[in-house]
This record gives sequence, structure tokens and C-alpha cells, in this order.
Amino acid sequence: MRAARPLSVVLLVALVLSAAACGSAHNARAWAASVCGTLSPWRTEIGSLTTRAQQQINVNTTPNQAKENLSRLFSGAQDASERARAGVADAGVPDVDNGQKIADGFTGALAGLRDAYGKAATGIDGLATAPAKVFYEQVEKVVDQLNSDYEASSLDTSKLDSPELKQAFDEVPECR
Repeated sequence: MRAARPLSVVLLVALVLSAAACGSAHNARAWAASVCGTLSPWRTEIGSLTTRAQQQINVNTTPNQAKENLSRLFSGAQDASERARAGVADAGVPDVDNGQKIADGFTGALAGLRDAYGKAATGIDGLATAPAKVFYEQVEKVVDQLNSDYEASSLDTSKLDSPELKQAFDEVPECR
């Protein structure tokens, strides 16, 4: 009878592992709630970082202070975007048609945004602050490139191929 015990443990482990593998897909509502729950704090943090940077820049800062503020903004946004990307990846795959493609679209867009902010932070960090006029001209170029990269990375949620997900995003409280 002792031989049956290890076999039952192996069968139990196999059952648990197969159930866990099936559990990586989530219904549309659960997935949308998880994604929105991850993206809401990200949007808030990006907004807060942007507001703080704008306030600090608008109070006649020196080029060195502006550089520091922008660097902090872009690095903070990069970190926040990575946390959001990881959170969306942790949400798994929605159990809908093209679920993997949709999940990859969300994580890919957030990775692109993360990279855009990282590129902007690196660009700002590499700028000389004197002469001031040249510094601000270069800042404008970095910000223009960020805007371009940001737009290229954005996910067009109107093109979701899933009526279930569209409905879920409209209905779950986390997405409001």
C-alpha cells in the first residue's frame, strides 16, 4: 500500500499543475478589472509627475533645475510604466477570441511607453545646460521625440477584436 501513496501524490501534483495551466486565462470581466486596476494608478502617477514637473518649471527654474525636474519626471514615468506593464502581464490572457494577441497588445504598448520615457530621460540626462537657449531648444526636441514615440506606442482600444472585452471595459467599476 505504501507504493500507492507516492503515485497518488504524483497524480495530485499533476492535477494541480494542469488546473493552474488552465487558470492562466481569465474571463473578460476579470481580465478587464485587473487591467484597469493596474492602469488607474499608473495614469494617476503619470498625471502627478507631469503636474509637478510643470509647476516646478513654471517658477523660473535654472536650466540645471529644469534638467533635474525633467529627468525625474521621465525616469518616474518610465518606472511607473514598467510597473503597469508587469501588472498587465500578471493579469494573464483574457479568455476571448484573440486573447493572447490582445494581451500582447496591451503589454507591448506599455513597454513602448516605458521605452519612450526611458529614451526621453536619457536624452535629457545627456544635455548640457549651457548655454540656456540651446538647452531649452534641445529639451524641445527631446519632448517632441517623446510625443512621437508615445503616439507610436499607444494602443488603440477601439480596435479590440472582442465584443466581450469591449463590454467588460465599459461595465466593470475598475474601468470607470
